[in-house]
Amino acid sequence: QVQLRESGGGLVQAGGSLRLTCAVSGGFPGSHMVAWFRQAPGMEREFVTAIGGSRSTPRYSDSVKGRFAISRNNALDTVYLQMNALKPEDTANYYCAASPIRSVYYDLKTRPGDYEYWGQGTQVTVSL
Repeated sequence: QVQLRESGGGLVQAGGSLRLTCAVSGGFPGSHMVAWFRQAPGMEREFVTAIGGSRSTPRYSDSVKGRFAISRNNALDTVYLQMNALKPEDTANYYCAASPIRSVYYDLKTRPGDYEYWGQGTQVTVSL
């Protein structure tokens, strides 16, 4: 059973930075595509970014492209989300999600329903 645990959320001023961490356990390291989603109160869960196994080109939503960066350390089975130039509209609960990679050729998924495993979330609040 794959389990995900997020950490690193908090309160930051606009323009600041945070790094979120997603620790993956219970699976073979690097065998899952991992994504970050976020959800603000009253809003639908929104895709932020995703990364595949090693040598994978990440995928980003337009709203975070150029400001956020996803990376992974397969030796630690950990995925990171570096968030820079944060804006108040980035305020949300951030979730880590994972889904097994089942073929050599695959597309990184952007819909919540495409991911099988989810963490509990970590709150990010960006103040003016």
